[in-house]
Amino acid sequence: MNQIAVSADTLEIERMQAVFERQQQAFQAQPFPQYQQRVTALKALIAALQRNKHRIVEALDADFEGRAAFETLQIEVLGPILQARHAISRLRRWMKPRRRKTELLFTGNRAWVEYQPKGVVGIVGPWNFPLYLTLGPLVTALAAGNRAMIKVSELSPNSRQVLETLLRECFSDDEVAVFGGEVTAAKAFTRLPFDHLVFTGAPEVGRQVMLAASENLVPVTLELGGKSPAIIGPQADLRDAALRIAHGKSFNAGQVCVAPDYVLVPKGRGQSFANAVKSAFEGLHQVTEGSSEYTSIVSDRHARRLYSLIDEAEAKGAQVIRCGPEGSRQRRMPLHVLTHVRDDMLIAREELFGPILPVIEYASLDEAIRYIRQRPRPLALYPMGIGGAELSRLLRETHSGGVTVGDWAWHVFQHDLPFGGIGNSGMGSYHGEEGFVALSHGKSVFHRRRWFPTQLFYPPYGRLVQRLALRWYLGR
Repeated sequence: MNQIAVSADTLEIERMQAVFERQQQAFQAQPFPQYQQRVTALKALIAALQRNKHRIVEALDADFEGRAAFETLQIEVLGPILQARHAISRLRRWMKPRRRKTELLFTGNRAWVEYQPKGVVGIVGPWNFPLYLTLGPLVTALAAGNRAMIKVSELSPNSRQVLETLLRECFSDDEVAVFGGEVTAAKAFTRLPFDHLVFTGAPEVGRQVMLAASENLVPVTLELGGKSPAIIGPQADLRDAALRIAHGKSFNAGQVCVAPDYVLVPKGRGQSFANAVKSAFEGLHQVTEGSSEYTSIVSDRHARRLYSLIDEAEAKGAQVIRCGPEGSRQRRMPLHVLTHVRDDMLIAREELFGPILPVIEYASLDEAIRYIRQRPRPLALYPMGIGGAELSRLLRETHSGGVTVGDWAWHVFQHDLPFGGIGNSGMGSYHGEEGFVALSHGKSVFHRRRWFPTQLFYPPYGRLVQRLALRWYLGR
């Protein structure tokens, strides 16, 4: 079996290298796709997603062995469509050269920035949203005029097949190409000398990707996740906050990079909040092995990891509230809410990426801010029941990739906002105008008027104009 995998990886690596060379050559032949060509490509992608939506639902259901159809349609299909429509509506303005001011010394000349495509963009997507988190960067890459190669996770073979099919309806391999393969193929992909590389995944893998990209000085955009906190304010409606957190931890069974990882609750209200989350979750889902409205954990290995995290915390004194059948260890894993959480428990240190919710009490906003700042910077932050000066302070004094106030993750679905991490949770953005800029080269242009006498700054030095200029700016 291993020999078969190695052989398949070898063939995929050879195809990667051949396609990469073809895309480079195609880009050299057409280094600046015009506005209408880019819009046509984005509209073709939208149409392909609409045509293939039912196949996408079936593919994701097969990969997860149980995936809620609505979640697939909302994120994997609607998400890229909304992003593509947003790009189409803004693209003409994004592509325009942008005027800049010259220094006073050079008044009368012109300066501007032109945004040109970088070339061939590599996109590495994860298994949790294998279409949205590859097609999202692809939309930005196409809007910026690039060609793209996509590497799909080995845990998503059916998604890879449907993705490859729908993209072939729109593009030739020298425009957009999709690849699979195991770890060896993934490593080879990240070593290709792309003009830009977008990676979505775990921080530890992101470090390896960045190291591989550095061999060819490839710029990277990394979206890496992390432990995103929710903070419940003293005046918050616990039932409402619990409903929103329960949805965040049950959507895709918590296998979301921006899912609320843990909750900070005012001292003395932890148990009440945990009970409210249990009630909210059970109102949303009846988790059974055959439930079609609740997504499974992606594999047995991932499920074992999650249950072992719960066992370790419980052995160290955490109290576990199971929002489903007692004793069940199924892949359709109900939410587990944990109280009495300590820093020495793995659930307090590792990104959970599943339906586990640690509840941690805090005595004051100072303490909550300190708790967040003492840990790696998260991808998202969710204040609930916090407003006015306290909210302003929280936004100023904590760092996170993005924020949704009063709910979870909806900032990611606003495609005019940048989406990306900071520090351990990533770098760079690939939504909106910031994404377009990230996947373009902003070329500085200074245009000297024919009559402008820059030769006044030439040697020999010490002439009157030079002395006056220095005196003006530097003083005597």
